[in-house]
Amino acid sequence: MPKMKSKSGAAKRLKIRAGGSIKRSQAFKRHILTKKTTKNKRHLRGTTAVHETNVKQVRAMLPYA
Repeated sequence: MPKMKSKSGAAKRLKIRAGGSIKRSQAFKRHILTKKTTKNKRHLRGTTAVHETNVKQVRAMLPYA
């Protein structure tokens, strides 16, 4: 039986934490930043967890993670 392939786009964007939650980066921080407030941009820094409603789909994209 051949190995299952993980979705390469998901593998580049998502990491599984030690506790089992999935780490993702924040969206809306790439361009058109002049009209966004400094507070908004500051809160978009760093990483966050994938919402529990999307965890099942993400785990299907990363079968060996």
